[in-house]
Amino acid sequence: MAEEPTGKDFRDAMRAFVGNCSVITVGDGDEASGLVVTSAISLSADPPRLLACVNRTASSHPLLVKYGRFGWSSLGAAHQAVAERFSGFGGVKGAARYDGAEWETAVTGARLLKGAPAAFDCTVEEMIDRDTHSILIGRVQAIRTAPDTGALIYWNGAYRTID
Repeated sequence: MAEEPTGKDFRDAMRAFVGNCSVITVGDGDEASGLVVTSAISLSADPPRLLACVNRTASSHPLLVKYGRFGWSSLGAAHQAVAERFSGFGGVKGAARYDGAEWETAVTGARLLKGAPAAFDCTVEEMIDRDTHSILIGRVQAIRTAPDTGALIYWNGAYRTID
């Protein structure tokens, strides 16, 4: 029998999955931060709920607990620079991740990316800790859409666009 797969084996295999790129925004002022997630899915349509997995070591994780609200913006074909900033490329952290893009304040006070194919204003309904991550369940409070903006996806270790 083969040995149990390592974390590296698992991460390498997961690169074969195509991930939708979304930005989760959380916090205010100097505490503003956010992250890119590729594990974003619909949990329920009635009532509207979203689900993502967030690493518990991410700087945004304690802010999700503290603020109890967040923005969830899918990324369009023109948003690779946003994805890179929210991924921490070049050491970009905290509120600096919001630079270079336009944002609107939603019903809960969370920020949504203007021009996102779909953006959701959410409250934290539940966070379930499992191993290295928390399963984040968001209750959708408001929705914004921008048709014909394409999509940004992540596959095989790189961002790619669909127009």
